[in-house]
Amino acid sequence: MIFLSRLRFRTKINLGLTLIVVFTALIIAFFVTSMASEALVDQTRKRGEVLAENLALRAQDPMLSTDLLQLESMVNEVKKADDEIVYAFILDDEERVLASTFNEGFPVQLRKANSSDKSTNIVMVDTGLLKIYDFAASIFISGKKLGTVRIGLSRAGIQSVVQNLMFAIFVLTGAVLLIAVLVSTHFARRMTVRLGKLQKHAVDIVRTHLGPEIYKDSTPDNNLKFYRKFLKGDEIQELTDTFDAMAMNLESHIEDLEVTETNLTRQKELLKTIINVSPDYISLLGPEYTYLAVNKPLAKHLGKTEEEIIGLKDQDLFHAHEAEIRMKESRKVLTSGLIINKETREQDEHDSTVRWFHTIRVPVYSENDSIIGVLSTAREITELKSYQAQLIQSQKMESVGKLAGGVAHEINTPLGIILGYAQLLQDDLSPEDQISQDLKIIEKQARVCRKIVSDLLGFSRQTESEKTEMCFNNSILEVLQLVSHTFKLEQIEIDTVLDERFPIIHGDPEKLKQVWLNLLSNSMEAVNEQGTIQITTHLDIATMTITALFADSGHGVDPQKLGTIFDPFYSTKPVGKGTGLGLSVSFGIIKDHGGTIEAISPLPRSISKGMNLPENSGPGTLFKVVLPLDAISAEEQVVNTGSV
Repeated sequence: MIFLSRLRFRTKINLGLTLIVVFTALIIAFFVTSMASEALVDQTRKRGEVLAENLALRAQDPMLSTDLLQLESMVNEVKKADDEIVYAFILDDEERVLASTFNEGFPVQLRKANSSDKSTNIVMVDTGLLKIYDFAASIFISGKKLGTVRIGLSRAGIQSVVQNLMFAIFVLTGAVLLIAVLVSTHFARRMTVRLGKLQKHAVDIVRTHLGPEIYKDSTPDNNLKFYRKFLKGDEIQELTDTFDAMAMNLESHIEDLEVTETNLTRQKELLKTIINVSPDYISLLGPEYTYLAVNKPLAKHLGKTEEEIIGLKDQDLFHAHEAEIRMKESRKVLTSGLIINKETREQDEHDSTVRWFHTIRVPVYSENDSIIGVLSTAREITELKSYQAQLIQSQKMESVGKLAGGVAHEINTPLGIILGYAQLLQDDLSPEDQISQDLKIIEKQARVCRKIVSDLLGFSRQTESEKTEMCFNNSILEVLQLVSHTFKLEQIEIDTVLDERFPIIHGDPEKLKQVWLNLLSNSMEAVNEQGTIQITTHLDIATMTITALFADSGHGVDPQKLGTIFDPFYSTKPVGKGTGLGLSVSFGIIKDHGGTIEAISPLPRSISKGMNLPENSGPGTLFKVVLPLDAISAEEQVVNTGSV
């Protein structure tokens, strides 16, 4: 079959037609030969019967007259009349040979070879060299059998005639076959030539859409007709016309497809541009939980290209725990069609940065309303969460400040009276008197209470601030100069990276110094000994702010408690070591200046890697203070620095 499939179409037609002609000729030759042979044999048998019966009639008179010479003459005449007669002889009723054509002795076995009571009987006699039809005809006179006439016809003559007939038939068949092959070759050539032209036209269609040999014309009803120049109507021409019409329709469909493809490509690029310019993390998950599409921000967040992510699953991109959560949510959306809307908190493993995301997962439906995917969007809301936390903290501080301020205002007057009377009573007593010693204790504790009241009033901003133009860096340097000796004793190193542009702000120098002192005091308590504190200031003209960063290598703050460290009276120090008002007072002062203060723990990697941290350092804490620039001072900064 493989060999036949490799043949040319023309060869297949020739081979097929030749096989058909050969098969037909053989069938015809076989039947013709068979019929001719049977007819010759039948004719021979009839001829033998006629000869035997005729000889029997002629032998009646010689038999009655016992004229043996005439009988001998009769059998010789019969033998001479036909070359196919091998022998002839006459037997009497006792099967004695009266006359025969055998000159060299009569074969006695032949006498008994054909004996029958029938008037005429035929048997086949095989002499070993020849096969002979033996005809026996009885001689009757007045109903009495006088003898038998036997004539033998050779079968070789009949076979010779049949062979000649078969030879003639096969010669004729060969001639017909040759003519059929020539005709089929010519027919196949005409067929294949037109098919070849059709195949060439198909190639032209592939190359030039219509091909160079097609002509089109319009009918009155504006229907286009296509025709080929050199071909005239038959089945192949109809096939060619159909093929041409199909080609034109195909060209029309191709043009439509090209227009559709162009539109789809344009829409795809537009949609892709819209998705990529969105800052949200957008992805499309298929029913097999593999990513079908992602936008560039998500690919950048995962550290891969868009092409690398396509086909992957969540377990290929995220940690096992996060991948399990995402798979569970996607499965829920795919199976139930419910929408996932939640806020998630993620912490970077390297710099411990906390990021918040608002995630929405919605099902994607097909035309038959079956769910075929999950569309996910994740928007970072870290800044919004920070503002929310600051707002909550601010409202909480405001409420607590009002309460503390009211209480402090009411307590301040009685404390002043107690302190005044204690001092007056000491004037009337000797310093060595026990009562005088007790009054000193009362005076000391009253002053402590007054300090607390003063801090509470400062926290509630019920004390007046005297804001002036001041150098931001100088206020920090003055505090550092004040505490440098103490920090040296504690073997704590302080590094400063101050903005060399020396930003000017509008603030209360004393209160801001109090803030820096409180922050340094907290850092010293957290570091204990042999630690490092780094102070950094940075002027940002674009946002009109100045930032101060106080980073220490101390034991850090539990991230869960970062929101409470600015609460009044919150302290991690032992009883008697602090009032818990330092950070809350600092919070009030910074807020009074229109700025913000926040604590971050542990230290971000971007800060810690720039510090010379000792080996036994803790996670550390970063206090970030942001103050707005004075409008006039900002203009001066721009003029001095040339920054925009």
